[in-house]
Amino acid sequence: MTSIVSAYTDKIKEMSMLSLLCSCFYTQPHPNSLYQYGDLEVKGLNKRESGQSFELILKDPNQFRDKAQPQPLPSPPKKEVSLEELQKRLEAAEERRKSQEALVLKQLAEKREHEQEVLHKLREENNNFSRKTEEKLMQKMEVNKENREAHLKALKQRLHMKEVHAAEVRRNKELMADLSG
Repeated sequence: MTSIVSAYTDKIKEMSMLSLLCSCFYTQPHPNSLYQYGDLEVKGLNKRESGQSFELILKDPNQFRDKAQPQPLPSPPKKEVSLEELQKRLEAAEERRKSQEALVLKQLAEKREHEQEVLHKLREENNNFSRKTEEKLMQKMEVNKENREAHLKALKQRLHMKEVHAAEVRRNKELMADLSG
């Protein structure tokens, strides 16, 4: 009874005042109703350009009380479970738990192995990079040393040529001085 009253109060809250008044005067189903469900009837009104309107009609609650409420279906009787079946279920659950744990451990081991491979590869690449960089630096230093030595040799050779030219000029000057003098 309380569920019927609460259903009606919810429906009344949702309905407009005009629909509520109309449903109080006309409790019998209308011939042009579209849908009926329990104590609720939906009637289609004139179609308009903006869409279609509907009217909700509630039946008289006294009519609904006369009919017997449908009883919920009884639940099936519970099956007796033996101790052996419980043991089997517990063992199966334990096996599932162990297999799940083994799977998780396997995945973690694979993940660690992958991380180790990545770290090993990273170290190897860093070592290769360091070795190549050191080789390039040594080559540059060798080239710079060779260039410096070649530049110093060229400077010494020019200095030697200047000394030779200066000695020749002095000798020529002395010869000129001896001839003029």
